[in-house]
Amino acid sequence: MTREIIEYDALIIGAGPAGLAAAIRLRQRAQSLGQEFTVCVLEKGAQVGAHILSGAVIDPVALDELLPDWRERGAPLKTRVVGDEVLWFTAQHAVAAPRFALPPQLANEGLYVGSLGELCRWLAEQAEALGVELYPGFAAVTPCFDERGALTGVATGDMGIDASGEPTGRFAAGIEIRARYTLVAEGAGGSLTRQLEAQYGLREGVGESHFGLGIKEVWRVAPERHRPGLVIHTLGWPLGGEASGGGFLYHYGEDLVAIGLVTHLDYRNPYLSPFDEFQRLKTHPKIAALLQGGERLGYGARTTNEGGLQSLPRLSFPGGVLLGCAAGLLNVLRIKGTHNAMKSGMLAAESVADALLAGRQHDELIDYPKALRASWIGRELGDTRNVKPLLSRFGTVFGSLFCGIEMWLLAAGLRLPWTLAHPLPARARMAEARGFKPRQGVRPDGQLIFDRPSSLMLANISHEHDQPCHLKRRNTPDQEAARVIRFAAPETRYCPAGVYELDGGEVRINSQNCLHCKACELADPEHSLLWHPPEGGSGPQYGAM
Repeated sequence: MTREIIEYDALIIGAGPAGLAAAIRLRQRAQSLGQEFTVCVLEKGAQVGAHILSGAVIDPVALDELLPDWRERGAPLKTRVVGDEVLWFTAQHAVAAPRFALPPQLANEGLYVGSLGELCRWLAEQAEALGVELYPGFAAVTPCFDERGALTGVATGDMGIDASGEPTGRFAAGIEIRARYTLVAEGAGGSLTRQLEAQYGLREGVGESHFGLGIKEVWRVAPERHRPGLVIHTLGWPLGGEASGGGFLYHYGEDLVAIGLVTHLDYRNPYLSPFDEFQRLKTHPKIAALLQGGERLGYGARTTNEGGLQSLPRLSFPGGVLLGCAAGLLNVLRIKGTHNAMKSGMLAAESVADALLAGRQHDELIDYPKALRASWIGRELGDTRNVKPLLSRFGTVFGSLFCGIEMWLLAAGLRLPWTLAHPLPARARMAEARGFKPRQGVRPDGQLIFDRPSSLMLANISHEHDQPCHLKRRNTPDQEAARVIRFAAPETRYCPAGVYELDGGEVRINSQNCLHCKACELADPEHSLLWHPPEGGSGPQYGAM
């Protein structure tokens, strides 16, 4: 098949904070030098922000560097954090951690609460004003290489293919987009990242990363209960000893509250359902009182890359680099990654600009990972490098205690000399179902507790039903039958969208429900599932998540 070919100086995959920051900085640098770097951003969502979901408490440090006048330009970050609490939950009570006991790295005062999707839409406007070409609705499916093995760009997916793989009347072939350098910023668990890691051995000596699943709702609550700028994080119930992770409550905007639960995907019990535990979280008296009589406006989920410094792959390779959550730059202690993602995009853009000015192309930008590790990203990830291993080894209670001790020692100027390794690949920790009993679910009441179908309606999911299934099995049928028995089909529980349904001993895939969170690929104990991009523009259509 002959594909149309379009060429640019720089191609960026993903219109999230990392990709957009890279695009803006590249054009800023070009204008300051009187150059004309052509920059293209591909986004698989139907519009910028459609697939963006985060808590989100945002540290503006990178935004201050990128666009110092962002407040005057009208960026959609209006609510500053003015209150900060960490609560330990039991089923009926909430105990506040004393402020003096919390390490300074957990402080959120002065940061901003808002919608990362709205911020990305605003960043896209700034990028376009600088001459960046943005193409939403185009999924990067296949990396393209030259005869030396260097990355030369990507091919986008064909449109208008039916479920049997045959072209329909609306068929349109994908295009090949070539660039002197390609910056991959597609988020955690991306399919292009997976292919590039395999092609270049980017994880040799590192192994798999560790991931968490964040499930979030946005509510409008009664004005008298709303406290703009209040940030609450919770530990303990409902996950308890079953899994590490915790909840969050962020008050912002006009009577809006973001509520969510992050479950680290290294739990043992295959019957655990992060979706059910999130619904259970809302029944806690402290949360139920806040949400009572409110209106649920949005629902969504995404995975987060929590491996930290020990799990960083090689970030550069011939022709390209990894940015943001594709690289794994989340600070798991602070539960923040937007500032690191943006800074990584800016550093990569500087490296690309230098290479373009020197007339180079398709070589390895080895100065980018060096600059990243020398920046405040490297210092921040270095400071928190032992957080996830401690939580994995000792659980939420003791792991948090040991993390707190290490952070206080660091604040006092004493940096511990050792770096703990992750004990196992996260997915390998899940045990066989025979050692556990099914957990009692929660009954939807339509007020606080909801089921998956009604939740998905708020995600505005759009998939062309007559298209190939984008979720692929790696197992043979016999292997799959054994896996379903051994682990009791855990994907029917860890998927927050009801994509997987047990039917007569087999798992049926309802791919049209997919939220693109990628938990199925990242959590399965046998790595039996692979997520591939569906037709461009498919998936959730988040408004302000």
